Amino acid sequence: MHQAATAVRGRGVRDDAKPSLAERRKAALRFEIAGEAVRLFAAHGVTGTTGEQIARAVGISSRTLWRHFPTKESCVLPLLSAGLDVAVDQLRHWPADTSLLDFTTRSLRTGELPDVAPAILDLIRMTTTDPALRTVWLQAHDDALPVLAQLLAERSGSSPDDLRIKVHAATLNGALRAAAEDFARQFAEDPEAAGSEIATCLLVALRAASEGLPY
Repeated sequence: MHQAATAVRGRGVRDDAKPSLAERRKAALRFEIAGEAVRLFAAHGVTGTTGEQIARAVGISSRTLWRHFPTKESCVLPLLSAGLDVAVDQLRHWPADTSLLDFTTRSLRTGELPDVAPAILDLIRMTTTDPALRTVWLQAHDDALPVLAQLLAERSGSSPDDLRIKVHAATLNGALRAAAEDFARQFAEDPEAAGSEIATCLLVALRAASEGLPY
């Protein structure tokens, strides 16, 4: 499970200022907590897992755990957010003269999209059956929405408060979520599935988003 955290750590949204050592340690601990939470949730169920058990698995006190997360379910937020951060970071390399579908297709062909950690897929599957985890999953996407809006606004020379930009950002956000959920559902029994399979789901979702509303 620690490997799952390593698979996505350090790949988030770019920042001009390098994080301090204390910030890096804090982020590493949060990822470790998230990884152990997913492992315990998968083994014992969300309701059958306590915050104290998560803390013991990481080797920290319950007080330390609650300083980082308000609830046991929110412990998984770093893993869910990291997956979105990877997608946003890829979009920062989107050339101005290239459509989103062309850019995504090219990225898939050249292998620029990273593999998805198995722990994240396990977690996404659990969000479809556990209401509390579903809330955390939706929170991760809600947190990503203004970042996507800012990216699209800068690209188009508009304001992130423009209604069209908000709709476009919400559409892109929804496509990313739907693609991740569909991939997690389709390949639940195939731990080797990764790059090409999630690429197919992503392209299908983005094509649907680019079609608009044909009703």
